[in-house]
Amino acid sequence: MSEPTGAARRRGPFKVGDQVQLTDPKGRHYTFTLEAGKNFHTHKGSFPHDELIGAPEGSVVRTTGNVAYLALRPLLPDYVLSMPRGAAVVYPKDAGQILAFADIFPGARVVEAGVGSGSLSSFLLRAIGDQGMLHSYERREDFAEIARQNVERYFGGPHPAWQLTVGDLQDNLSDTDVDRVILDMLAPWECLEAVSKALVPGGILCCYVATTTQLARTVESIREIGCFNEPTAWETMIRNWHIEGLAVRPDHRMIGHTGFLLTARRLADGVEPPMRRRRPAKGAYGEDYTGPNAGGGTAR
Repeated sequence: MSEPTGAARRRGPFKVGDQVQLTDPKGRHYTFTLEAGKNFHTHKGSFPHDELIGAPEGSVVRTTGNVAYLALRPLLPDYVLSMPRGAAVVYPKDAGQILAFADIFPGARVVEAGVGSGSLSSFLLRAIGDQGMLHSYERREDFAEIARQNVERYFGGPHPAWQLTVGDLQDNLSDTDVDRVILDMLAPWECLEAVSKALVPGGILCCYVATTTQLARTVESIREIGCFNEPTAWETMIRNWHIEGLAVRPDHRMIGHTGFLLTARRLADGVEPPMRRRRPAKGAYGEDYTGPNAGGGTAR
């Protein structure tokens, strides 16, 4: 049985072509690709790549300035934060939430719109494996090319489960029996009709949006289309801690708001979502609103 795509690049001694992440004594990271006969240069001196080729991961190398660097392969969260960017990347904290709460499983058939720089695509491909399917749609050809290069650099070549299409999802979506749809775009509500036809009953729609106005309109549009259950929305924040003897305290900086996530599940054809029993706050919907809760009364 052959190894999954990219697995051989994640273990064993360092080889030519491997990505290496160096960590200096101050915790700063430097990422490069191993090439025979080349030297790695820093302001603290240099060392030959050949010193790492064939060495086990977790080795320590010293520069000509006698500064020690720890050498490890970059984890996927490290890789996506250092990859060349066309558009902003989906941060690892949000990618992890998407994998968990959109329930991305091995062999899943997934559609993604808004590829950006290929960060989320890399996470999704590793989760679904070679037997899954990821069809990614990106409007801009230059972003799509950057994403393709980043994904192939991480996996060591084309991934057999990945198809990348340049164009609008709502105009080009031809996939059927899709398990999951991930929308990372400015106006996900424009794609709801198309993705509702592609998703299987019980399938999950996951949207990643940046602002509260996008979040509100997406949720209301999901309610209005009437073929999803009640959406769930949230955001995540990460705060690291400094631990040095008895000095245990939170770091002064943290990864705060990057975006909102929301999920909803596709209902069976012909089924109406159950009535929501939570009454909206007075004034929650303006006078000109004509959506699902127009006219007041019990919220749907």
